[in-house]
Amino acid sequence: MDKKLGLSALTALVLSSMLGAGVFSLPQNMAAVAGPAALLIGWLITGVGILLLSLAMLFLTRLQPELDGGIFAYARAGFGELMGFCSAWGYWLCAVIANVSYLVIVFSALSFFTDSPGHVVFGDGNTWQAMLGASVLLWLVHALVLRGVQTAASINLLATLGKLVPLLLFVVLAVLAFNLDRFRLDFTGVALGKPLWEQVKQTMLITLWVFIGVEGAVVVSARARHKKDVGRATLLAVLAALLVYLLVTLLSLGVVPRAELAQMRNPSMAGLMQHLIGHWGDAVIAIGLIISVCGAYLSWTIMAAEVPFLAAQQGAFPRSIARQNRHNAPAASLWLTNASVQVCLILIAVTGADYNTLLTIASEMILVPYLLVGLYLIKVVRGQQKPLLMLTGIGASLYGIWLLYASGPLHLLLSVVLYAPGVLLFLYARRGGRASNALSQLERIAIMMLMAASLPAVWQLAN
Repeated sequence: MDKKLGLSALTALVLSSMLGAGVFSLPQNMAAVAGPAALLIGWLITGVGILLLSLAMLFLTRLQPELDGGIFAYARAGFGELMGFCSAWGYWLCAVIANVSYLVIVFSALSFFTDSPGHVVFGDGNTWQAMLGASVLLWLVHALVLRGVQTAASINLLATLGKLVPLLLFVVLAVLAFNLDRFRLDFTGVALGKPLWEQVKQTMLITLWVFIGVEGAVVVSARARHKKDVGRATLLAVLAALLVYLLVTLLSLGVVPRAELAQMRNPSMAGLMQHLIGHWGDAVIAIGLIISVCGAYLSWTIMAAEVPFLAAQQGAFPRSIARQNRHNAPAASLWLTNASVQVCLILIAVTGADYNTLLTIASEMILVPYLLVGLYLIKVVRGQQKPLLMLTGIGASLYGIWLLYASGPLHLLLSVVLYAPGVLLFLYARRGGRASNALSQLERIAIMMLMAASLPAVWQLAN
């Protein structure tokens, strides 16, 4: 039996990892910061940027088909052992913390069916009942992925189709209810009291996060049936997600006025659906949200386990993490990943801590590998007569720089707190000359600077 992933499974993996909880809150999030004109400009910039990034991945899968693991492999091949490790560590850590947030969101959405004003069961997803339920779901998905990535990816394909049903239903109903005059009301967002470009910039802070996961097929490229499907899946998923985001955002402004939409409670699509079909509307969206987040969580579990597994094969993580089970699932890496998620869930239950700052900082760490994709493409095609590929690399790099700027350089600087323990793991994995390549003098200096910078960063976070 062929255990490799085909085009449909790869496309579903990427699409599911991007279409999580954010799309259901997108109408209110966007309406609160921008008018229709700024939204159109913001989506144009994001659309061009994300397409350039996905094209860069497509070209690299064809130029460097021997590099499995995508963004980790590109960072390592292009910029050395340390940069490769930091890319893998940052990506994995972001995935772990993001998976915690997905589990919290699932049970927050379930509270729609279980809670009443005088009886709280799951609340905002941080009660002890929610944490217990999240732990059960965590280990159920763990058992599923242990049965093989192909099995998990097949179920993810069904989940992706399941999440698209309520989204497509919303789009159809919104098209029927769309009013052009309502959409054009305060087209430039004068009522917001902000210039058009400031509105555009604020939309970018939202749009840049909804595409995280675009690298899904590249991360699991070693498990692809055909390497050419990796780039195709990435491009198809990006186009599909972009279309969904555009329709959801713009059609909403033709259903209710922007000012009213900006005041809606999230997930705002539930309020819009209630406006369109009555009191059953919010239940439809709540079910859609649960399916969507569970699908995204499954995708991110696969990707989170794959990166340490591949990094361990290259000697960046301890070799023991490269162990697979009889189903060819990355068993050791999966245990490490889900044990880390479980620890986070216990800490939230015990301390009631707000991990949003940690999530923001960790999410910042995933943007650096995106920048390295564009820079690596430039490095690969430099000196060759391939202007299209060079322009794609430059465009993807500029978009990567823009993402880092728009999301806030301060959080990137604070992320050294999370890199410091990773560097210790990196040095442990390389102990006794176990790595095939020695570190350069520059990499040794970078490690010392990173460890030294973690101390003031910890102080800054504490204050």
